[in-house]
Amino acid sequence: MNKQVLIILTVFVLFFSCRAQSTDNQKTLIEVNTLSEFKKYLDQDNVHVKLQEGNYQIDDAQKIRFIEITSNNSYYDLRGARFMVDTKLFSRTDLMKSDDGNSMYCAIEISGNHVTLEGLYIETYGDTPGRQSKNKIFNIVGENVTLKDVELRTTGSSPWGYGYLYGLGGNDVRKMNGIRIGYPAKNVKLLGCKVHMRAMGHAIFLQGAEDTLIEDCQVDGLLRTTDAMLAESSGYGFDKNFYAGKGNYIEGTIVAEDGKIMPGEIISLSEDGIRMYPDYQGHKTINTTVKNCTVTQMRRGICTGLSTSGDKVIDCVVRDCVATGYNVGNEDVLINCSADAKYGEAFCIPYTNAKNAHVEMNILDSRNGRANSLLAKINGTGHVVVIKTKASEYIPESMAIKLSVWEGYGNYNENATMHATNIKLDNETSTEVITFSGTENLELKSVGKVREANNSENVVNKSNRTKR
Repeated sequence: MNKQVLIILTVFVLFFSCRAQSTDNQKTLIEVNTLSEFKKYLDQDNVHVKLQEGNYQIDDAQKIRFIEITSNNSYYDLRGARFMVDTKLFSRTDLMKSDDGNSMYCAIEISGNHVTLEGLYIETYGDTPGRQSKNKIFNIVGENVTLKDVELRTTGSSPWGYGYLYGLGGNDVRKMNGIRIGYPAKNVKLLGCKVHMRAMGHAIFLQGAEDTLIEDCQVDGLLRTTDAMLAESSGYGFDKNFYAGKGNYIEGTIVAEDGKIMPGEIISLSEDGIRMYPDYQGHKTINTTVKNCTVTQMRRGICTGLSTSGDKVIDCVVRDCVATGYNVGNEDVLINCSADAKYGEAFCIPYTNAKNAHVEMNILDSRNGRANSLLAKINGTGHVVVIKTKASEYIPESMAIKLSVWEGYGNYNENATMHATNIKLDNETSTEVITFSGTENLELKSVGKVREANNSENVVNKSNRTKR
């Protein structure tokens, strides 16, 4: 056989082999028009299922994971479908528990691999609080799972209207979170998703997940002033005589030392927009990328600081958050990000053990805010920080950039030695930079004034260590 014939035969074999493989991988479209029909395919591999557009009621379930998707290599097209989930399900004691050792209730769990779910609108309705604080709409624990253009709206937490002032999971607080991505999840993608938080809880959070991409997503919550709370003549806060769960600083809000809620403050009624927990039962949360996302009116906007692996946040915008816009930690990289400081610092690197973060921050209009004069705080070692703004008037003159401070969010260890060492800071704004005791080897360029904190300021700073 000559060489030319051999080449032709090889190409011929490869062509039909690829064509056969392509045919094998094609999935026949299955169209269903009821929820019961749809559920028949949730454990079947290699299916392409289209649910008819319309409203679907979820008011009954067999297990604490109301809908479970366990299939592999499957695609679920829910564009135009709307799921209404009765919050009463989250308090049912007769539902079968799952065998993964986690007792959380959720509306939809995806534990299969290579699964795509696209286009669903889902919301909880009713004001019945769940049995626990771990309630959520989505729980994703599979590999190579994609949620695309999914929209959520949460209700059903208790107490509602007081945010985090009465505890973060203990006591009688019952939350309704949005999307959890947890171990053993790997390579999960949230693309173009929207989460409207109208309940206490996190919008999107990770626990032990690896290589997660969150892109083109939007999160929004609601804010409330303490003046509005104090004007109540009945309700949860009124019954407690407007005493919060503890005194001093609570996640961005100041209350009296004895816990009395004070006027002039502001809270978020939910928790964090996009948040990484450090791990889940020893399995670390690593390699998260958050890209082109927007978070508004949450407690913290984008919180990568609790994960120590080094995460990337690119082209994101955070507005009107109460504790901080961005919580930055060890090895984190923030590229072309933006935030205001109306109600809390635009960003913070709060942890003294955080090293080598890189932050590029554009300060948005921070005028007409409340209860905040801290533009940014920087602690730790080896960070490179650039702060800029498009208009100098966006930043009130009363605001400052502070290094080596307890003030603001994120200092939990009262025995820590506060410091900011070997920091490179390029302050392209006219905001004042104040260095407190513990600031060493600062490489600084600043348009704004630079000064060392005076003795009385350092005393006040040190006294804040017991008020976090």
